[in-house]
Amino acid sequence: MAKALAGIRILDLTNVLAGPFCAYQFALLGADVIKVEVPGSGDLARQLGADAELNSRCMGASFLAQNGGKRSITLNLKSAAGRDVLRRLVESADALIENFRPGVMDRLGVGYDALKKVNPRLVYCAISGFGQGGPMRHAPAYDQIVQGLSGVMSITGTEDSAPLRVGYPMADTIGGITAAFAVASALVRQQRTGEGDFIDVSMLDSTIVTMGWVVSNYLIAGVAPRPMGNENFTAVPSGTFRTGDGPLNIAANKQEQFEALMDAIGRPELKADPRFAGRESRKQNRAALTVEIEQALSRKSARDWETVLSGIGVPSGRVLSVPDALDHPQIIERALLRQFDDVPGVGRPIKLARAGFKMAGGSPDVEAPPPVLGQHTDLILADLGYTQAEIARMHDEHVV
Repeated sequence: MAKALAGIRILDLTNVLAGPFCAYQFALLGADVIKVEVPGSGDLARQLGADAELNSRCMGASFLAQNGGKRSITLNLKSAAGRDVLRRLVESADALIENFRPGVMDRLGVGYDALKKVNPRLVYCAISGFGQGGPMRHAPAYDQIVQGLSGVMSITGTEDSAPLRVGYPMADTIGGITAAFAVASALVRQQRTGEGDFIDVSMLDSTIVTMGWVVSNYLIAGVAPRPMGNENFTAVPSGTFRTGDGPLNIAANKQEQFEALMDAIGRPELKADPRFAGRESRKQNRAALTVEIEQALSRKSARDWETVLSGIGVPSGRVLSVPDALDHPQIIERALLRQFDDVPGVGRPIKLARAGFKMAGGSPDVEAPPPVLGQHTDLILADLGYTQAEIARMHDEHVV
């Protein structure tokens, strides 16, 4: 079956993570995503990742992670000829995504106001650290900067260890997925009315929006959030507990789950203990209840308790390493990962993550491995109507 976005063309003028992750969602759903890169170096992520050899080949692991299924064209936007090529690309595009600092595309003469004259239907998405307006609009921003400014770091860790950075670039990822949702929404309207749009995505705004309960507790209840480590501020017992072998997450957030947990660990009398009988009293006596639970859990391993508790409807799960998580039977059964055995520029098999959802009408998938820099330049130029002589001249003049 045709995927949901088959026939849609997306121009990806982005670098590193937030923008490429956004555009990757469209490639997974069947869109024709054309990655427009700087000649010679391309996306900075091509040089990033844990494998130095791949970085030297401009096929870094960080690049491979979110550029599968895209086509790559190199284009020098500082040249008039390069900008002409971009305009011709825009004529055939449904959306364009970029994550330059605000004003850069305008200075090059290819900002939204200029490009909508070329294609009035164009959905133009600008992703930046702080958005197109405000006193910080021109400030540089990486993921960690946004994590700190958003308040995320202030509530990550314990009272003793905070502030801590979340262990992966969550602000970049949230910014990218927010942008993908915004672009998809604008494309629905475009298909219905023929109207284009300008979308201004701020990573800072996007991150704060995802902190809903934390923010609402302050704005509505007047309670300033604080770091609580692995504890859940909404319920008890809900957090990470020591067992006879390894840590176990338990989220007995409902009264019936708490009572089932007490029965399962052989401590039914704690259900009637006035310190623990009600939700609020349990929150006030969190530490004491944790001691009682961990003493009982010490009799078995985390794996054994996971089986027991999940079987009676008490949410629980071991704390896995990333390799163990990727090798989990649930992940394997869901076919979350896609392997490519022959990847140009890499020289060995790689696995890439698909999307976190499936669709009966055509599930998201990675149709092709990530491209080498400029792999599709000549083909795309020919499709745009350029002659072989014109393409050769562009190469000679370093336009592409």
